Amino acid sequence: MSTRYPFTAVVGMDDLRLALLLNAVSPSVGGVLVRGEKGTAKSTAVRALAELLPEVPVVAGCRFSCDPGAPDPACPDGPHGDATGTSRPARMVELPVGASEDRLVGALDIEKALADGVKAFEPGLLAAAHRGILYVDEVNLLSDHLIDHLLDAAAMGASHVEREGVSVRHAARFLLVGTMNPEEGELRPQLLDRFGLTVEVAASRVPEERVEVVRRRLAFEDDAAGFAARWAGEESALRERIVAARTLLPSVALGDAVLLQIAATCAAFEVDGMRADIVMARTASALAAWAGRTEVTSEDVRQAALLALPHRRRRSPFDAPGLDEDKLDETLEQFKGEEPDEDPEPDGPGDGGPGDGGPGGGPEGGGIPPQGEGPAPEDVPAPEDAPAAGDAPAPEPAPAPQGSGAASGERAAVKAAEPFRTRMLSVPGLGEGAAGRRSRARTEHGRTTGSTRPRGALTKLHLAATVRAAAPHQRARGRSGPGLVVRRDDLRQAVREGREGNLVLFAVDASGSMAARQRMSAVKGAVLSLLLDAYQRRDKVGLVTFRGRDAEVALPPTSSVDAAAARLEQLPTGGRTPLSAGLLKAHDVLRVERLRDPSRRPLLVVVTDGRATGGRAAGDPVALAARAARLHAADGTASVVVDCETGPVRLGLAGQLARELGGTAVTLDELRADSIAGLVRDVQAAGQTTQTAWRAA
Repeated sequence: MSTRYPFTAVVGMDDLRLALLLNAVSPSVGGVLVRGEKGTAKSTAVRALAELLPEVPVVAGCRFSCDPGAPDPACPDGPHGDATGTSRPARMVELPVGASEDRLVGALDIEKALADGVKAFEPGLLAAAHRGILYVDEVNLLSDHLIDHLLDAAAMGASHVEREGVSVRHAARFLLVGTMNPEEGELRPQLLDRFGLTVEVAASRVPEERVEVVRRRLAFEDDAAGFAARWAGEESALRERIVAARTLLPSVALGDAVLLQIAATCAAFEVDGMRADIVMARTASALAAWAGRTEVTSEDVRQAALLALPHRRRRSPFDAPGLDEDKLDETLEQFKGEEPDEDPEPDGPGDGGPGDGGPGGGPEGGGIPPQGEGPAPEDVPAPEDAPAAGDAPAPEPAPAPQGSGAASGERAAVKAAEPFRTRMLSVPGLGEGAAGRRSRARTEHGRTTGSTRPRGALTKLHLAATVRAAAPHQRARGRSGPGLVVRRDDLRQAVREGREGNLVLFAVDASGSMAARQRMSAVKGAVLSLLLDAYQRRDKVGLVTFRGRDAEVALPPTSSVDAAAARLEQLPTGGRTPLSAGLLKAHDVLRVERLRDPSRRPLLVVVTDGRATGGRAAGDPVALAARAARLHAADGTASVVVDCETGPVRLGLAGQLARELGGTAVTLDELRADSIAGLVRDVQAAGQTTQTAWRAA
């Protein structure tokens, strides 16, 4: 078994360590979501936590980790009766992003069920994680159907498997911990709310701290066992402190004044539902127990709010999570009751709370020792470039547009108009891409439309088709018992139809003809609306802009629509209109994406008034643009041209461009929800015509 990096050697990131330890003290807090840039030791800290958890008493031989003191009466391995108990270390189960549904919830042995007539169930990761930690790295990239199962299990504390007439239920209560890089996309609101606490982490920019990160990491890689041994004492002390805090937790009192502060805080920040109030109450109690107190203070409530509320205040995917601390302090002061007397000598094993250096206040508190008293200084960062607490870097400015520089006539970026609700734009035909909510596709989930022979491992059995295939051969196979004699060749895979996510690539004209402030504001509002729609439908998005003499990829295809919105907001305008360059750049992006992800179908959205007035290429700009558009039509790319031309006299150039693309044109006014139904029909009809012509060619 490989040696894990010690939790007490992970320094800096005080909020992350505190959030993880509070969940170790009180698993009912509801887990932790760790947001941050890559290389900040998020996974290292989470994996190290498992070594600190107390051992779990289980029924010997039970695959579902039943508690011998209160076994699950519905356990598939039960009833346990007078079964003997044993103890094992707490588990940390990792859920891979690409895991199948059967791997998560468990799999039924279909061949054994058909042949022997018995219910054979192989437990999945939810069963393995029961009474332990379920860790999901890159949780924001998890497929929708897996998220649905996680939501159900987290809400009910149990997993239900209903499949082919076989029903299995088992307990599944676990500490859910997820890590994510926001640049790669955001979480669905339903799953986001299931995480009790959230923490933002960023790499330190202090050279001395980064040096210590490298020093510790290299020491661990050179001699993992020796490095862990140097921290064994601190690990043991912190483990004992967790046990003591768990023991003290039932004695912690939540007074009416504290409950009023919690309710007033949640109301002041307009969080949805009541889960935030409950999580704050549990977190504040865990903070008091961690500090060795039996009374919750206003400072506990404040710290609980900073951990439990930021991710619950987002009203759209473009809002950054966060909390106004001045408003928080004002609310707590307004509803402040009498504070409990502070005991200078608490009963707990250490008097360090969040204000005493975080969870690792010193050797006595079971945390990281101060300088000169332990293996390494306390105030240095964690492995893999972890940051010091609160050392978040300032956002980097968007790169300057290429090709135009500070050319004369450039105008500063304008603010986007308010986004509006749109209806669905879909790609015609039947795809086979990643699960989503936009276009029709053959998927693992959805309604069953037929059956086929499995190509590789069987994942979704079509029971009726399998029985029909096996039935004619029963006499020849010598069937004598009640079971059906089934061979591998009899198995049939269910063919299902659902929805897929697409790649929505925006090509936005930022030239001088688009520079009128009112027009560009409306254009950005329209693109922002489509980005919001793409977020809801689980699409990837990309952004190409063209102005001056050339085009650039402002944002390569990504699942982070908020990154696309930020680039759009900072987009300046001015210069000529290199329309052909924009279309060619979009064609290059789509060509590369087809190689990377051939099953994800694209939808090209060109936002322009249709004018073409120059670029680096020599020749007639209009003819060059038409030639570039025909490349997209030849590839069968579904496309929409958003016509931004305004005024009493219109040239209709956007309509001509749409015809060359084999798509359809729509004005900004028609893009709104009330007018978009006709557009969808036009896109589908035009796309089907283009694909028919392409196949014929």
